[in-house]
Amino acid sequence: MRFQSDLSLRFTTAAALASLLVLAACGQEQSQQQQMPPTPVSVVTVQPERAPIVTEFPGRVDAVRNAQVRARVTGIVQKIEFEQGSDVKQGQRLFKIDPAPLQAAYNQAAAQLKQAQADEFRARQLAQRYAPLVKANAISKQEYDNAVGASRQAEAAVAAARAALENARINLGYTDVESPIDGRIGKPLVTEGALVEATSATQMALVQQLDPVYVDFNQSTSDLARLRSAFAQGQLQKVGQDAARVQVLLDDGSEYAHQGRLLFTGASVDPGTGQVNLRAEIDNPDFVLLPGMFVRVRLEQGYNEQALMVPQQALQRTPDGRSSVLVVREGKVAQVPVLTGPVVGGRTIVTQGLSAGDQVVVEGFQKIQPGAPVQATEWSPPGQQQGPAAGGAQQEAGQQGQPAAAPKSEQQS
Repeated sequence: MRFQSDLSLRFTTAAALASLLVLAACGQEQSQQQQMPPTPVSVVTVQPERAPIVTEFPGRVDAVRNAQVRARVTGIVQKIEFEQGSDVKQGQRLFKIDPAPLQAAYNQAAAQLKQAQADEFRARQLAQRYAPLVKANAISKQEYDNAVGASRQAEAAVAAARAALENARINLGYTDVESPIDGRIGKPLVTEGALVEATSATQMALVQQLDPVYVDFNQSTSDLARLRSAFAQGQLQKVGQDAARVQVLLDDGSEYAHQGRLLFTGASVDPGTGQVNLRAEIDNPDFVLLPGMFVRVRLEQGYNEQALMVPQQALQRTPDGRSSVLVVREGKVAQVPVLTGPVVGGRTIVTQGLSAGDQVVVEGFQKIQPGAPVQATEWSPPGQQQGPAAGGAQQEAGQQGQPAAAPKSEQQS
């Protein structure tokens, strides 16, 4: 019995000592956590500022002028007088059609005019000789009237022959097929020796004016309705059509060098798509934009005078796919869900979730979590000087002939 009592006492003492050690360890850990300094993070303080409301659409390039070069007389193509893909001027000869048949028709019309003029001269002279004779009653009044009528008929025949000659001259001129506009011409659609016909107006080539060009795109009526509602409530300021800027994005995502202007917004809705047609005009001096090319179009449709914007790297995704940011409040981190709008100049407009003066974490996400104490310092975009230390590092790297280390955000990206 005494042995069992001693054994129980030893077990009780050991358990008590273990409990004391665990409590001591927990207290030490809590003390260490309380003594840990706040984690440094970089933040931006959001403030209301003016931001353009930019909408992106798919668009298609179209030439300002498309001139189809067609045959206006029937004949055989003798010569092609342009280099395909070259720039041509208005009035420049592109094709030569065999003029021989039309030249013969012109000569025949000229001869018929001369015949008509001779008949007109004879009839007029006869009427003039009959004038004094009818006064002297040497001829009857009927004979005189017949002579005057024949003279006038001859005059009409001369006018008809002159019109026929002019028509033959015009047709003869159509054997020189000229460019109707200044522009760039494609490949010839007929070959030398081919028969072209005036009745079917055979197309021979296509000339397009490529500077400037049109970009056509569509906007849904639902988007227009939301914009009109925001304008009516004063949330956004409308941009006039003449001031609306259009930016074209190429296939590789780069911005086209020249901005355009909005020409018109369609007054009717396409019943098949429920969209409104818009058209912009873009300068194209280097012919980068070609008809039929698909591009992306950014249209500036208004301004938000009280926009809150954060760098794109400040946005995080929650497990349910929504956007959130980390905000420093009273020295601690809090996760705030947000609603986002368009991206302007590399920053995202936050439409809901933030207030003016909020400090949003931009760098240092890896070492913090919601509720952790932090030490916030204002963030500077990459490429800007980050204080004396950064300046000294850049200067030292320059002296050694090596580039300075990239900012942390750049290394992570």
